[in-house]
Amino acid sequence: SDGSIRLHQMTSEYPLMQWNDSTNGQSIIALQWALTRPAVFFVLDASSNIYIWDLLENDLLPVAKQTIPSENVVTMTLLGEPEKNNGLLGIALAKESGQIDIQYVKKKWALP
Repeated sequence: SDGSIRLHQMTSEYPLMQWNDSTNGQSIIALQWALTRPAVFFVLDASSNIYIWDLLENDLLPVAKQTIPSENVVTMTLLGEPEKNNGLLGIALAKESGQIDIQYVKKKWALP
């Protein structure tokens, strides 16, 4: 609820990494690892901002932030085929009105 993210290893109760206030205090609505690139994950906050984290590029801050204007996004999920190396990775965004918006991610965050 405070925008902090913790990365845990299954064998320990203590986080390997912790990022406090990663969304400027906004609640995190959804977090999902990329299906095609293991070091990348996406975060959706309560203000409809999507943060892209690439731990191989920068493990302190997100590498990109995209605001979805016009309407509140209530959840997201990632679309892709991990067994294919075609670099296609999409984000399905569910909006408050019931509309679904699908956006494709740049290949640099999708390729294995």
